[in-house]
Amino acid sequence: MPHARARRLTRRSVAGTASLAAAVVAVTAFGVSGASGAEPTPGPDSPQVMSGTVAGFVSSSQDLGATPTNNRVTFDVLLGVRNAAGADALLQQLSTPGSPSYGKWLTTAQFAQRFGATDAQVNTVTSWLKSKGFSVGDLAHGRMSLSVSGTVQQINSAFGTQLRQYSYKGKDLRANRNDLSIPRKLSGIVSGVVNLDQSASLNEPATRGPGETPGGNTNSTAFSDSTSAKLPGPAPGARYGVQPCSDYYAQKVATDKPAAYGKHWPYDVCGYTPLQYGSAYGAKSQWAAGHAGKGVTVAITDAYASPTILKDANTYAQKHGQAPFAAGQFKQLLPKSFDMFKVCDPQGWYGEETLDVEAVHGIAPGANVLYVGGSNCGQGLNNAWATVIDNHLADVVTNSWLNTGENLPQSLLKFFNQYALQASLTGITDNFSSGDDGDNATVTKKPSVDVPADSPYVTAVGGTSVGINAAGARVFETGWSTSYSTLTKGKYVPAPPGDYNSGAGGGTSKVYAQPFYQQGKVPAALSKRYGNKPMRVLPDISMPGDPNTGMRVGQTQVFPNGTYYDEYRIGGTSLSSPLLAGLVAVADSAAGHSLGFLNPTYYALSGTPAIFDTNDVDAAHKAQVRTDFANLLNASDGYLIRLQTLDVPTTISTRPGYDDITGVGAPSGPAFFAGLLG
Repeated sequence: MPHARARRLTRRSVAGTASLAAAVVAVTAFGVSGASGAEPTPGPDSPQVMSGTVAGFVSSSQDLGATPTNNRVTFDVLLGVRNAAGADALLQQLSTPGSPSYGKWLTTAQFAQRFGATDAQVNTVTSWLKSKGFSVGDLAHGRMSLSVSGTVQQINSAFGTQLRQYSYKGKDLRANRNDLSIPRKLSGIVSGVVNLDQSASLNEPATRGPGETPGGNTNSTAFSDSTSAKLPGPAPGARYGVQPCSDYYAQKVATDKPAAYGKHWPYDVCGYTPLQYGSAYGAKSQWAAGHAGKGVTVAITDAYASPTILKDANTYAQKHGQAPFAAGQFKQLLPKSFDMFKVCDPQGWYGEETLDVEAVHGIAPGANVLYVGGSNCGQGLNNAWATVIDNHLADVVTNSWLNTGENLPQSLLKFFNQYALQASLTGITDNFSSGDDGDNATVTKKPSVDVPADSPYVTAVGGTSVGINAAGARVFETGWSTSYSTLTKGKYVPAPPGDYNSGAGGGTSKVYAQPFYQQGKVPAALSKRYGNKPMRVLPDISMPGDPNTGMRVGQTQVFPNGTYYDEYRIGGTSLSSPLLAGLVAVADSAAGHSLGFLNPTYYALSGTPAIFDTNDVDAAHKAQVRTDFANLLNASDGYLIRLQTLDVPTTISTRPGYDDITGVGAPSGPAFFAGLLG
């Protein structure tokens, strides 16, 4: 398997006088707010509070005590933007079809030079950090952040806080107990401090597998916290999407099971293949024209790295009528060592990587695929994503992971938004899964959207339920919002539609104002859900995400009778994002260049033949029957039979035009490519 040595972030040295810049743009005012001190004329070294820098989990956690003061922490200091309004205005010019500047993306150096901190500002920050005893590392190429390390004691003293350990949902996480402070002279330069707290360790894959539990395979081995240069072997096995199931929509009808809604319903698919998705979404016609992604690089970011990924992906491609990766077509960028954090479940990420790699290669078989693995599910994963952007390692990036809700420190929100801005202005298409729990009301007790998909500078990819027939054509497509009734003593219990289980993430942001491309496209009832000011609404566009209409993937797993390659069906918006990334890679190859930030294009195409309007599902496609092994391995403990009701209304729902489950809708097939390519 080809490897490359990973860097935490590849940066330029701070030594000397580099003249590039950092950028952060928040669509709403995110700025550092000052403390209301008694000094009439505070001096440049007087402290100023950075409001909103306490992790959201602190208030609902058990305090376990102070973090040992001699512990060493590596963190990032974010540098602010020059001319934030100018950056947003430029993005509108570069990304809006028909604009004279359309597609004239900046280089990383140009981005930094136009919107970053000055040399004097960088030197001011560096001098202060060193005066407090910190070791200052490299400066990112885009000059948006400095890598810094120091002891907990130095951190507590410099930022006027105390780092403590908190127990949150069974996880031991570090966080500062009060808002951080910095000298007033830095308040116009520093926009945040990232990774002093461990909010990022709440990142999780947006995958749905057995029973639609988060994260796919949940049988993974428990790990003690440690660091290792070698990852554990394949994950414990599970099988789902089992017989009776269909090779295509409605191939088999469950006439042997009770009727519901006045009829018998089809058994769900065993898992669609890339050829079926490629046919339904128009990629197949592009392949025939010689546009399969050649010359385009798609980066995939996840935590850790499956030890069998290349072998599995090649086996999978060959079993399903496609060519394996050519020599050099698949590469990995991995860290020297991995953090075996219990909060991360390393083996649980293997299925996510497998899904992402096989989906991208399946839809864009000619594209180069670069897998960039984080050393853990938190800071390591975030920096893996930032590394791709800061080094412009790919034309398209797909990220099938999320942090539930927007109740995160503002510094972390800014980190995501800054690097998303850099990606968008430098012509990188950056997809994020929108989430798998609808509006999160069942998770966070109140509606919220997920991070980083909430950033207006990424494409938030929602999920659909889709039926593809024997000819590879779409029969129906609607928003993924699922409830289940379980077959119990000859009846479906609770009575259909049953209990809500999962669905594509969506809703209205409470952080970001409405971006330019949503103006006039998103109903005011959605954008003004929380007040009179229009806000960002998710998602932007959708692809299949419902696990019951999900993709069959192949992965080496450990079963009671041995370790071997096996196939299973999986879904979630973890599937939606790489499927769309594959379509974009195909379009890039047809265009002969990167199409870059595509949100304005998607909204411009809304209501045209290029976008399929995923309206409410019609009565003929209201439900289907799902079969699973009760123990997820074999039939020895019997079967779990459930009736899935599709497109269940919740506080978010599908509707004509834009909606907060599917966005503008789904790619319509060949017309989608015609729309992208003009």
